[in-house]
Amino acid sequence: MRTVAECAQAAAGDLTICTALLEARLLAGDGTLFAEVCRQLREGLDAESFFDAKRMEQEERHRRYQDSPYSLEPNCKEAPGGLRDLQTILWITRAAGFGDSWEDLARHGFVTRDEEEQLLRSLTFLQRLRCHLHLHVGRREDRLLFDHQTALAGRMGFVPTATRLASERLMQQYYRTAKMVTQLNTILLQNIGAAISPPAEQEPSPINQRFRKTHELLDVVADDVFQRRPAALLEAFLLMQQHADLQGMTARTLRALWHARTLIDDEFRRSVDNRRCFLSILQQPRGVLHELRRMNQFGLLGRYLPNFGKIVGQMQHDLFHVYTVDQHTLHVLRNLRRFLSDEFTHEYPLCSELMSDFPRQWVLYVAALFHDIAKGRGGDHSELGAVDAAEFCAAHGVAAEDGELVVWLVRHHLLMSSVAQKQDIADPEVVGAFAATVGGERRLVALYLFTVADIRGTSPKVWNTWKGQLLEQLFRSTCRTLLDGGQAPVRQGLIEERQQHAVRLLRYFALPDSVHQRLWKQLDAVYFMRHSAEEIAWHTRALYYRIGREEPLVKARLNPQGEGLEVLVFTRDQRDLFARLVGFFSRSGYTIVDAKIHTTRHGYALDTFMLLDLGDRGSDRDMISYVEHELSDRLRRPGPPEGPGSGRLSRQVRHFPVQPLVTIEEDEKGAHYVLSVSATDRPGLLYTIALTLAAHGANLHTAKISTLGERVEDTFLISGGDLRETASRIRLETELIERLKP
Repeated sequence: MRTVAECAQAAAGDLTICTALLEARLLAGDGTLFAEVCRQLREGLDAESFFDAKRMEQEERHRRYQDSPYSLEPNCKEAPGGLRDLQTILWITRAAGFGDSWEDLARHGFVTRDEEEQLLRSLTFLQRLRCHLHLHVGRREDRLLFDHQTALAGRMGFVPTATRLASERLMQQYYRTAKMVTQLNTILLQNIGAAISPPAEQEPSPINQRFRKTHELLDVVADDVFQRRPAALLEAFLLMQQHADLQGMTARTLRALWHARTLIDDEFRRSVDNRRCFLSILQQPRGVLHELRRMNQFGLLGRYLPNFGKIVGQMQHDLFHVYTVDQHTLHVLRNLRRFLSDEFTHEYPLCSELMSDFPRQWVLYVAALFHDIAKGRGGDHSELGAVDAAEFCAAHGVAAEDGELVVWLVRHHLLMSSVAQKQDIADPEVVGAFAATVGGERRLVALYLFTVADIRGTSPKVWNTWKGQLLEQLFRSTCRTLLDGGQAPVRQGLIEERQQHAVRLLRYFALPDSVHQRLWKQLDAVYFMRHSAEEIAWHTRALYYRIGREEPLVKARLNPQGEGLEVLVFTRDQRDLFARLVGFFSRSGYTIVDAKIHTTRHGYALDTFMLLDLGDRGSDRDMISYVEHELSDRLRRPGPPEGPGSGRLSRQVRHFPVQPLVTIEEDEKGAHYVLSVSATDRPGLLYTIALTLAAHGANLHTAKISTLGERVEDTFLISGGDLRETASRIRLETELIERLKP
């Protein structure tokens, strides 16, 4: 219990109490006393200080949610664009004496009637969503967790379509509502702030007949500028790029932009001047990302590119992307722009060097806008996006050479990632085939830059230095092939070159030139094709005097090219060896990203693994010692393979599982079979595959493990058993699908 004076005193010293009292309602009791509390509260309230405190509180709250309404599991109350952003406006309005409702705001001229309706619709949707969430969960819960999204979609009347889940449709509506709230929150805070604390008088500086600079902000000279000249809609963003002293746009300009967005129609899009202006925005040396983000935030980008408008707020429950399609697109563009910034040169030196030398960098930005624009339409989004890109380039007068590159990039934007992570890029024939598809150096550089930017723009968890190493290796190998006229090196000549290089490396360790002979006699050409000269030299140093030993040998070292641990296993071959090794690495908390499996002529397994560490294990020396001694000890023990241990599936995996896809196809040489597996990532998945292959008598030669967020796309080269029989391959595919089901 507090007295009136105590209420006023508490409100003066605590922003939360002050805010709560602003929302006080008389339910029962003395109305006169209640009115006195409200009067003293308002008299003691400094509107300017309250505004500043609430704005800072909102900024801090937004930072807790990464300043984005587009998280996978957003908080519909606290995140940007949520209910709290609407409440903040009304709290400030009450504190300043401008009223208690959206209708009052409209009456005071802070919002138009159209904006009032938009705000009320947004408020109603968010309130309904939160109520349904509480009723579904049975308690207070404001996070739209994966566990609840499907049920909420059903409760709110969303139904699935042929190409989209009901939950995806619900979340798109949420993201678009949150975006609308964010837009109006930005405009209203600027407007109300200026009314509470008017800025000092300053003579505006004219920029042209339509715009001027006011307090370092871009301002329209009249509210109807865009109605009189619709082309100024794009001009505003171009001016922001061309005038470095402009720090933003006035609330009046933002409101005018938002209301005039519907002027962007087919006639607007057909205008040569408008097309030239939009292309110029992409071609500016500064502000490309900032202005495209601003255009997207206020709905103009989706109006100018209608197919882009369809992907705004579209979530992808593919266990891979963690951003909506439009936000992923802007992340890709951000990554491309970062390659040009001196501040980030240390991150990807090769990309920064290539990007700075790349002519007409804006071509890559156009490709970024279109590479995923066809998501959700059904069909191959790369092919459909290429059609959209071709139409854009033709309409905007893009030169034939640049337009062809844009279309090619959109059509093949997944190619380099697929080849690097799923195929044996040490094989000159693989590199030769990739080089033939690429066809030239400019395409190769563009595809490499785009692939790095694209992978890094999907999720913070997807990129790692191993993937970067694979992509760079493929890029450099393809460069050499293209310089040689597109001809892949002759296999035998390449083997001899690697062997000679390995011998030279062995000399650094004071080893005679003949030291390799005993080991190399037991190895076939495939071994030398799959390993670099440096790896061959490392294996030789470890094994040349242990060729016939019965005890298993395990050697480990840090990956010379980046993060991760490289492990060599040499032991008598056995049927379930791969399963035993996979089980050990999984139990120990390592994830396998690459495996090369060989059997020597005298019956020994010579297997190498590239591992990434999922936890902190102290010093590198301790980590290497543990793997070498513990794995050697486990391999000496008889008995069946030990399982990988249990683990928990993430909520996203539980509620949006990927149905496994398994294919077995003969490779191009007809000597082996390529097993491709796409499935939900989970503990023991690779172990399950290994046991199944062993049960079918299949021999494993290579394993390429690609983890894409919560999904894996693994490729294995296998042989043996009765794989040549179609029925046997079908049985293996069927069993793997059953065992990998989530």
